[in-house]
Amino acid sequence: QVQLVESGGGSVQAGGSLTLSCAASRDTYGGYMGWFRQAPGMEREGVAAIRTNDGSPHYADSVKGRFTISQDRNKNTLYLQMNSLKPEDTAMYYCAARWDPGPWYGPLGQLGYQYWGQGTQVTVSS
Repeated sequence: QVQLVESGGGSVQAGGSLTLSCAASRDTYGGYMGWFRQAPGMEREGVAAIRTNDGSPHYADSVKGRFTISQDRNKNTLYLQMNSLKPEDTAMYYCAARWDPGPWYGPLGQLGYQYWGQGTQVTVSS
C-alpha cells in the first residue's frame, strides 16, 4: 500500500511563503506526482504536477510564477514552494501520485491519480 504524507502547511499573511512536502513510501520514478487543493465549498483543483522521470513541471494558470514544484528522488519526496501567497490560495492541499496504468486526464486532472495523501491546510490571511 503506497502512502503519501504531506507536511508544511500552516497560516501565513498575504505575500508570505510556505513550502509543502510530500513523502512517498516508494520510489517515485515512472509516473506523475502533483499537488491539488480544495477550498471550502469548492471543487478540488490541480495546482502543479511533475513528471517524475525528468522533472518536467505543469502549473495551473492561477499559480504560475508564484509556485514551484520540485522533487528529490533520493528522498522520494515532492515539494511545493509557494511564494507571494494570496488569501485565495487558502485551501486544503493534497499530494497525489500516479504510477499505474489507467485513464489519464492530463497532469492536472485529479481523476487520473491513484494515490492520495491526507492533506495539509494552508491559510493565507489578508
